[in-house]
This record gives sequence, structure tokens and C-alpha cells, in this order.
Amino acid sequence: MEKLLRTSSIYDILKKAEQGERLSFDDGVRLFMSNDILHIGHIANIIRERKNGNKAYYITNRHINYSNICKNRCKFCAFSRDKDAAGSYAMEMEEIMEKAVAAAEEGATELHIVGGLHPDLPFDFYVKMIGEIHECCPDVHIQAFTAVEIEHLSQIAKLPVRQTLKILKEAGLGSLPGGGAEVFSPEIREQLCPEKLSGEGWLQVMREAHNLGLHSNATMLYGHVETPEDRINHLIKLRELQDETGGFMSFIPLAFHPKNTDLANRFGTTAMLDLKVISISRLMLDNFDHIKAFWIMLGIKLSQVSLSFGVDDIDGTVKEEKITHAAGAETPEALSVHEIIKLIKEAGREPVERDTLYNPVKRHQKNIVLQKV
Repeated sequence: MEKLLRTSSIYDILKKAEQGERLSFDDGVRLFMSNDILHIGHIANIIRERKNGNKAYYITNRHINYSNICKNRCKFCAFSRDKDAAGSYAMEMEEIMEKAVAAAEEGATELHIVGGLHPDLPFDFYVKMIGEIHECCPDVHIQAFTAVEIEHLSQIAKLPVRQTLKILKEAGLGSLPGGGAEVFSPEIREQLCPEKLSGEGWLQVMREAHNLGLHSNATMLYGHVETPEDRINHLIKLRELQDETGGFMSFIPLAFHPKNTDLANRFGTTAMLDLKVISISRLMLDNFDHIKAFWIMLGIKLSQVSLSFGVDDIDGTVKEEKITHAAGAETPEALSVHEIIKLIKEAGREPVERDTLYNPVKRHQKNIVLQKV
């Protein structure tokens, strides 16, 4: 393999990554301009195994999208609706609680809760939602509200972001998902989501969360109008914040789905681009422990392949995902634990059920034991 690597035009970058040296902006752009995906993936796999061995993580979780009513109109979003538009909804607390309790009874260790920026719901609604779920399901980790939602909640509460997060944490919030990052480039955001929290604003919310002891994930939406330079700039900004706080648990590349969006005339991502983004992310984000394949967006088969291209986490059972399916995703809305384990084993990896914070979960019949690492 070393002999073959030497023939690659990006051999110097791949060798640098393999030796543990940090890659530069120019290195990252050159990787995206290369079509040498097998060599890029090979080194990404080496880094992946160096960090996580042969393990491939998954989680038993459930998504609750409490409302699709949103004051913003992002061009890449097929989920959001105006308050009075056809198809708009906002769940009553009773319905949210029913879903949460059912998930807990089915063995979920995580609830992933996100929605639109509802113009009318008061801050107390969100605090009550987290508090009641935490009280009824104390053993289930609540991962809720993107950085964009947190900023919105701070505005309606008329409180600083830090205080908003403290109140939610005291109610039972366990961590933040990584959504809303999109691509940090101001030019791209002005073109696609001008009303949305800025990239710097997203990073600042995450900084505040990390400083309060709330971990989070990080994402990047790719495959729309961004350039390789935009992607690498995004990854470097995440890397810099991780250097500062150490609060990111995983990075999740999100493949853009164009159907039913204002960008519906676009083709969407290809397998080549998906594998490039995954493997290059693994090489650039040297201070992230985990790279996750969100199979809902990536597709089940390619998610399985990605376990050899830098990915060590295939996400989870999910159940009732709405956001990506509104944009035309053809994947199921859920996978069973049996199906996930089969995918992982067929890829030659060792399945490890985890909780949100990457503690291994050991199940003894209906009892769950978290093994702290």
C-alpha cells in the first residue's frame, strides 16, 4: 500500500495525516480537488481505527420534532411551514409526553428533540417540556434544541444565551444536537438562509454550552451551493472551537436533499462526494473522537460502506424522523437494533451500543447498565 500511496498526487498530505500532523486549509482543499478516494479513505480508516479500534457505535434513540412552524425560510429546508400553512403542526404537551414515555418503555436511552423557530410558543413551554420528560423518563438522556433554537429561545425569554442554557440544563437538558450549522460561510448563508443565526453565532452558542458542561455534536450541510473552500473553512472553525472547549462529541456530515426545497432543481449529492466529505472530515478533525454517518440522509448502504472510510458511528434507531423525509429521503424512518447490528457486522466491525455521551450500554433483559468509560 505504501508503494501505491507514493504514486498519489496527494501523497504528501496523506503521509502528513497518517503521521498525526495537523492538516492545513490548503491541504484540505487539495484533498477535495483529488479523485483519489481510495487512498484518502484508506488513511481516514487508519485514523478511525487508531481512535476507536474496530468498534462501530450505535444508539437506541427516538426523534421528536415537536413543531414544523418556523419564522425563518431557509432555501434548503422542506420541513418548515408558516403558522397558517397547510401541513403545519405544533404538538400538544400530552402528545410529546406520550412519545417520550413510549420511547423509554421501548428501551431508548436518548430523545433527540428539535423543531422550527415557532414565533408564538413561550419560553416556559420549552422548559416545561424538558422538565416533564426528565421527570417521567429520568434515565433517558435529553438531547434537544439546535444552537439556532437556543438563540431563538434566548430572544423570547429575553435572557442571555448562557442563562437560557442554564435554565434548560437545570430542567433536564443533557446535550445539544449539532443542527443549524449548515455551512459557516457568510456569503452562503446570505444566499440560502439570510434570516438564520450566523455561523459565528452558532459557534458562540456552542461555546457557551460547552463552558456550562453541556456537550454537543457538530454538523455540516453539504452538496448544495458551497465550494470545497467553504467546507474546509467550516471544518477548521469546528476544529478551533474543539481545541478551545473540547465539548464536541461527534461530527456529522449531512448530505443535502433537494426535493421540495427552493433548490429542488439541484441534483443532490453523489456517493463520491459523500465519501470524500466523510473521509476528509476524519482527516481534518484530528481532535474529534467520532465521525458519524447519519444513515437517514446518507442512505443505509453507503452508511455501511462509510465504516471503512473514517466513520465509527452509524447513529441509531431514530424512529419517526420527519425533517429529511420532508425533503424526499427514501430511507426508512427507523431501523431496528437487529438491522443496525447486521449492517455493522457485515462491514466487519464490532457493534457497540452507546448512550449519548459514548458510554457503552449493557442490556440484561429489560435492564440497562451504563458502563462509564
